[in-house]
Parts: sequence; structure tokens; C-alpha cells
Amino acid sequence: MTWSIVARDAGGAFGVAVSSRFFAVGMLCAHARSGVGALATQALVNPHYGPWGLDLLSQKLLPSEVIKKITEKDQGRDHRQVHMIDAKGRSAAHTGSACVDWCGQLAGEGFSVAGNMLAGPQVIEETAGSYRKNHAMNFAERLLCALEAGEAAGGDKRGKQAAALRIHTTEDYPFLDIRVDDHEDPIAELRRLYGKSLERFQPFSTCLPSRARPAGITDRAVIEDEVVKFHLQRNKNK
Repeated sequence: MTWSIVARDAGGAFGVAVSSRFFAVGMLCAHARSGVGALATQALVNPHYGPWGLDLLSQKLLPSEVIKKITEKDQGRDHRQVHMIDAKGRSAAHTGSACVDWCGQLAGEGFSVAGNMLAGPQVIEETAGSYRKNHAMNFAERLLCALEAGEAAGGDKRGKQAAALRIHTTEDYPFLDIRVDDHEDPIAELRRLYGKSLERFQPFSTCLPSRARPAGITDRAVIEDEVVKFHLQRNKNK
């Protein structure tokens, strides 16, 4: 009842973008772990696939091996859809035989797209095409554009309700975790929230405690300087 894209960008970040006619899709479906991989679990969702799959990926198993292991122990696997990508950009997917048409998956270099109960195969084809085409774009915006392309191609055949964007970079916590739980135009609202995150949240996040800087930045004047620098760089890149 959903379509999603999981991806690893050239810098090693992992992302999941997902949309569905299902309340709070981001809470249960989108999973990622810095340095390990990203995973989306959907259809009659099994939320355990997220932690199970990422734990197995962290043990250096191939995505295809992980898919086999997590679905083998789930008697409901015929009703599930799951796809993932690992730290080397390798992907794998499972679409159960009882998933509702249209359902399927499509993989490319460094990404995977999968969906079920869609308007047709063009939804994942256009999602993938957009992601491929926009290789020079900022990772988060590239994922958003991919979702927008899938929606323009028909999206979830039942309609719209929720969308989410989750990105992990270098830390145990996400770099971005934006969710629209119930909205008449969820991808447009996700885009608006992403724009709001650029105002202060994203530059402020660079000042948080991190592996490289365990205490983070606590001087408020320096934090404000970082916000200014962030926007100067963004304006320069436009």
C-alpha cells in the first residue's frame, strides 16, 4: 500500500523516501543506520524487518542473504514487501506473492525502488528515472524529486495520506527524519517541511555532538555563525 526508494549516495549517506495512503507511514516503514544501510518494509508491514535487517547487514551479510533470513522466519512473508541497500550500494528486494497489484521492484546503481497497490509499473519506473537523472542534486532533494515523479505517474492507486524522508549520515542519530502523517497532499507537505528544515534545523544540526566532536558546539555565537555560513554556501551553490 506504498512505494518507496532506498538509496546510498556517493558520500556514504543512506536515505529512505516513502509515500502511501496509510497513516504515519514513516513510523513503521523507513529504517536506516549510519555506515550500515537503509531498508523499507511495506505492504502488510512487518516493523521487525527494520532492526532485523539492519542488524544482519551490520554483520556484513549480502542484502540478498538478509532478505532470505528475515523472510524465512516470517509466516506472513507472502503479504510483505521489503527492500534494502547496504554500505557498498548493493540492493535486494522481496515482494510477496499475496501483495496487491500493481506490485514490484526495480533496482539501479546505489538505489532500489519498490511498491505495491500502485497505479502501475510506471510509478516505480518514474521514481527510478528521476533519481538517476538528478545525480548532481543534493541527496535529500534528489529523493524528494524521485517521490514527486512517482506521484505524478499515479502513485498509490487508493490516494494520498502520508509521506516521510529519513537520512542517516555519520552518526547514530538521523541527519533528517521528516514525517507527514496525515495530509491531503503529503509529498507537497514533505517538501515544505524540508524547506523549513533548511532555515535553522540543518545548520544547527552540524553543531550537535558527533563522533568527530563529542561535545558539539555550545557557544551560541558560533552556532549563529554556522547558520550564516550554511546559507551563504547554499546561495553560492544555487
